[in-house]
Amino acid sequence: MLPSLNLLRAQTFKCSSYAVSKRLYTGGRLQGKTVFITGASAGIGLATAHEFAKAGSNLILTARRLDRLDSLKQELQDTFTGIQVHTIGLDMQDKPKIDEAVASLPFEQVDVLVNNAGLVIGMDPVETVTEEAYDTMFNTNVKGLVFLTQAILPLMKKRQQGHVINMGSVAGKEAYPGGSIYCGTKHAVEAITRSLLFELMDTPIRVSQICPGMVETEFSKVRFGGDSVKADGVYKGMTPLVGQDIAELIVFTASRPAHVNICDMLVFPTAQASARTVHRKTEA
Repeated sequence: MLPSLNLLRAQTFKCSSYAVSKRLYTGGRLQGKTVFITGASAGIGLATAHEFAKAGSNLILTARRLDRLDSLKQELQDTFTGIQVHTIGLDMQDKPKIDEAVASLPFEQVDVLVNNAGLVIGMDPVETVTEEAYDTMFNTNVKGLVFLTQAILPLMKKRQQGHVINMGSVAGKEAYPGGSIYCGTKHAVEAITRSLLFELMDTPIRVSQICPGMVETEFSKVRFGGDSVKADGVYKGMTPLVGQDIAELIVFTASRPAHVNICDMLVFPTAQASARTVHRKTEA
């Protein structure tokens, strides 16, 4: 009897402690808020959806892979009762579809926009990068971010509240060999985010940028055209960040008091000091 009672107490304490820590983490400020997340079918976007759901937020989730989003929707609504989840199959390169998606939203408000969708294709230098790769990266990483922000901002201005959180990168802080066009897109995101900060400083709308270093997601696999061996080699000998690490920081940023704006956050794994400076353990 006693061991069972102790186990029950331990489980109850664990659940209660989690609830208390989550309230302290977000201050309860995200409960019932509506959060729009792009690129939510995998990686950082998926982890971010989970973190906002834990905080009691309603979600609008977009990605190209609608089947994954619908599975995620079911999982989130089964796990976090009381939240609403709306999914949209959306290619961030298609402005008319972006405008149409925002115009048909079932929610009357968007409190937080997380511009997370982005990708990299290959490591070609400027001299040889294809027009297709160039267009895909700039259209997704930059134009899509701008188009969606343009569609959401009027909703935020009408309510005089909101928060735009853009996914930057260390690649937006420094260029590196093999980065060429991708670095260009993330430098553009950095400049756009800074400009938007100036443009909205006379409103209550906040603007933030989260800039990760090495994060182990599908990112590298996409970069290398599905080559898992090459993708795994990127993180060999070191412990990279994972999507959950960045998701927690996004939710923390969004949950600060209204007068607090975390404008820019650069996040590395402990073994990384710059875009290309990484300490790797050698195998014995």
